[in-house]
Amino acid sequence: MTNHNSFQLIQPPERFLVLGVPVDLLPNYTTWLTDQLIDKQSLHVVTLNAEMVIQSIKNPQLKSIIDETELVIPDGAGTVLYGKLFGQTIRRCPGIELAEALIRFCGSSSMDGDRQPSLFFYGGAPGIADKAAAKWMVRSPNLRILGVENGYLSTDDQLRLKTKLMEQQPSLILVGLGVPRQEIWIKQNRHLCPNSLWVGVGGSFDIWAGAKRRSPQWMGDFHMVWAYRDWE
Repeated sequence: MTNHNSFQLIQPPERFLVLGVPVDLLPNYTTWLTDQLIDKQSLHVVTLNAEMVIQSIKNPQLKSIIDETELVIPDGAGTVLYGKLFGQTIRRCPGIELAEALIRFCGSSSMDGDRQPSLFFYGGAPGIADKAAAKWMVRSPNLRILGVENGYLSTDDQLRLKTKLMEQQPSLILVGLGVPRQEIWIKQNRHLCPNSLWVGVGGSFDIWAGAKRRSPQWMGDFHMVWAYRDWE
């Protein structure tokens, strides 16, 4: 396990390697990230599961991005099981639950006006992120969602998106483009918002919008989420 400190972070976590791919070890990922959010730290968060580990072994670009990322959370049960084989306790933190906790934090913040953390949703099929944002606004009316864009933009629309991000500087940017596209896009564009928290959320917009259902809790408990995704 090694410490990493690419940016000036609050209490940088320790790392454990899963087949050479790093995962960060923290007792509470949400608390650590909300501290960073308040402090306006620049972070890229990767939600690591077994599928991404295999992809990163085959894809040097993805592997390099994960190595340089400030926080890699153990999203999948496979990383937890791998840790057990080597005597390392890893607390699983599903990426969608982490993202939901961060969104709730943004909506419940006691900060006033522009100091309240703001959000941006980018990804999914046309209309999906809009529905997800609308449902979140019902659940948490105090959210400051500065913008929503789908993941199928033209070149001109991509330029417009980047201009919007530079102008608005949202605190939390959720990117749902799938792996490895979302990780590559964040790596290439995070300089646009140098004090933001960037999180790859995969298909979370689909679930929040009601277009897909999340796997039952018992499947997660028995490490069978992969089977549900294949069935879906």
